[in-house]
Amino acid sequence: MSTMGETRGFIHRIAISLVLLSFLVPWAHLHAAGEEQVSAITEWQMLWEQPGEEMTIEQVSALGDQDGWFPVKAEGEYPVLPEGIKSAWLKFQLPELSLNRPALNISKLYAKDMLIYIEDSITMERHRNYSYDINEVIVPLSNVESFKTIYVKLVVNIERLGLQNPIEIGEYDDLYRNYIKFDLIDVVLGTGLIFIAFFMMVSMLFLSRRFLPGWNSLFLVMLTIGVMIFTYSSFVDKFFPEYGKVVYILFDVASSLLIPALFSFFEKIFGSGPYGLITKYKTIQKYFIVFYLCLLIASLYSDTISQIYYSVGFIGFTVSILIGNIILLVSLAYQFKSKNKEAMILSTGISIFAGVVLLELLWYFYNNKLYKMFYWKISILFFLASLIIILVRRVMHNYEQAIQYSKQIEIFNNELQRSEKIELISNLAASIAHEVRNPLQVTRGFLQLLGQKSNDRDRSYMTLAIDELDRASEIITDFLTFAKPDLGEVKQIDVSEELQQIAAIIAPLATMSGGSVKLDCDEALLIRGNSSRFKQALINIIKNSIEALGENGKVEINAYKNENNDVVIEVKDNGEGIDPEDLKRLGEPYYSKKTKGTGLGLMVTYRIIEAMNGNLKFESTKGIGTEAYITIRSA
Repeated sequence: MSTMGETRGFIHRIAISLVLLSFLVPWAHLHAAGEEQVSAITEWQMLWEQPGEEMTIEQVSALGDQDGWFPVKAEGEYPVLPEGIKSAWLKFQLPELSLNRPALNISKLYAKDMLIYIEDSITMERHRNYSYDINEVIVPLSNVESFKTIYVKLVVNIERLGLQNPIEIGEYDDLYRNYIKFDLIDVVLGTGLIFIAFFMMVSMLFLSRRFLPGWNSLFLVMLTIGVMIFTYSSFVDKFFPEYGKVVYILFDVASSLLIPALFSFFEKIFGSGPYGLITKYKTIQKYFIVFYLCLLIASLYSDTISQIYYSVGFIGFTVSILIGNIILLVSLAYQFKSKNKEAMILSTGISIFAGVVLLELLWYFYNNKLYKMFYWKISILFFLASLIIILVRRVMHNYEQAIQYSKQIEIFNNELQRSEKIELISNLAASIAHEVRNPLQVTRGFLQLLGQKSNDRDRSYMTLAIDELDRASEIITDFLTFAKPDLGEVKQIDVSEELQQIAAIIAPLATMSGGSVKLDCDEALLIRGNSSRFKQALINIIKNSIEALGENGKVEINAYKNENNDVVIEVKDNGEGIDPEDLKRLGEPYYSKKTKGTGLGLMVTYRIIEAMNGNLKFESTKGIGTEAYITIRSA
């Protein structure tokens, strides 16, 4: 595989990963918000302001409760905007404020322009020169403003006017934190997709020409969706209102380009579709874009056209999406006849997107356009992921095959090298182990006799020499076990009992190292083997885990049956972990990272598990920990 091919595959994998990971962000956002406890004002009064009879704050505050004011409850039946009415007033009384830094959070406040007064003093105002009417504001308060009356003047230019959500009262810092979180998800998703689109644009330099048409269409789809999600958020309107009109225009432009870009992509993947539906609808959409953009430009200079644009444009966009989804589903059904996997993938994505959008639109109109659609942003990511998967499947097929072949060759080479080393060590161990052990035992005996007749200083040297002879004897024992892993008496072993005994033996060592051992073992796990050899193998693995622990380290031992009815024993630690290169060499003779290690202990462990018709493998992440998996056939 060429360098260009590897780069291409890497780029496509990164693109898919970013989109799929972004699915998780909305759920983290939903669980993160709303943890602070706040009180709420759920009732207020509302006053319609008659055309041509605009009132000042002094006039409004002088009105009695019976002078045109009517009660409104949060999330209750929303008052219908009378014909000809363009402005209204809200008023409510603050409760006693005992917080350190009290504040109000007013959300789902529908108005193009807004002024907020505390008694007769203006405290906040917002004016827009574009058709956006969703407001969410934080109003700082002080304790001296307890029981004062808040007045809010609202001015409308479309069909919505008023307040829907309860008014929250809480600590300023808590409310402001949630105030930022509320739209942060849109910013993260939108900018993430825009970044991916930019990354895709750069990657065009590495693509062959035959992939460019589909890649260009997908780039435009990704860019328009990213811009739509980002600009649909009220984040910019809240924190950078001077750019509100630009954002408003960007959303409409992106939404008008989305459907043509999608159909251009589908045309590259599936052709013109049955009866040429995909190509024909793409052509119709081009004319609709021209009309839509002309109407958008005209709406910037005329309020009348702006109202027409808001109604016609939104309905046109909604209808174009619904018709487009129907055409796509028909085309995909046609592709299903040939069992096209790409059609199945795309149908899944588009079904999720179309279903969610349809439900949200129905709910939007059912609630008199007071519902702010949210879940379409999540569903469109599934749709987008299906598009990416389809294109990447085509580009990466050969790349994945090459990677698979390369991994297989590497595995075969490692197994061959390991087999050769094992055979060499086995022959060497069998030939010298017995010859070396007897002289060592004789030497040890004489050193013990000399130690009894020596002074204290010489006796310490004798003790050190005897310890080293014992270590050499252990190495020779490992050689013999490795050369011929004789299990001795083979019988049925209860894994639960064995592990409990091992945990009791190894627990003091873990405690001395500042760690702990946790055992979780299912009952009735039976295997065949030698109890002593089985303990030797497990203790070797667990000791290695304990030696890798840091402060407050932990070793977990789990045993259970897998779907093949084999017994699986897991040994997990949260130690320092093993580098990938070192992980590949585990079990090699004489390979060890320990100061006095020989590498024979783990080599012997492998041989014992193999002699019991089992399998041993390791997984590790540097800085996180290591996991050992032993799989042995049930008795």
